[in-house]
Amino acid sequence: MENTNNGVISTPKIDKVLYTGKTHTTGGREGKSSSSDGRLDIRLSSPGSTDPGTNPEQLFAAGWSACFMGAIGIAAAKAKVTLPADFYVDAEVDLGLAGVAYFLQARLNVHLPGVDTEVAKALLVAAHQTCPYSKAIHGNIKVETNLI
Repeated sequence: MENTNNGVISTPKIDKVLYTGKTHTTGGREGKSSSSDGRLDIRLSSPGSTDPGTNPEQLFAAGWSACFMGAIGIAAAKAKVTLPADFYVDAEVDLGLAGVAYFLQARLNVHLPGVDTEVAKALLVAAHQTCPYSKAIHGNIKVETNLI
């Protein structure tokens, strides 16, 4: 990404689309969402609701954490680091208010047992530079990455 004179960040043009996720959503936060291939078919509910269903914050956390794990794997392979079989990422995505405006913030809590702390930190930095979710939110929301 590069900054222009006005401080606007321009994103690179994708040369080759690898995959397009397609969903159809009705009813907003109290609705339903399904994918074009039929593999996803879920009910939606607002955060804190007792109604059945999940919410966009949980879906974003699940997608981002899965993608981030893949990015850690890429970074580990490049660094010739063997990842433990039981490594995981717990993602937490907060929906909140600043005044009257809605915002997100997030934490990625990464468990890399047996990996040297400095090596693990370097893998997380590299993963943020690879993961498309991390790139998408970079500079837009507060993100903490924690080794646990």
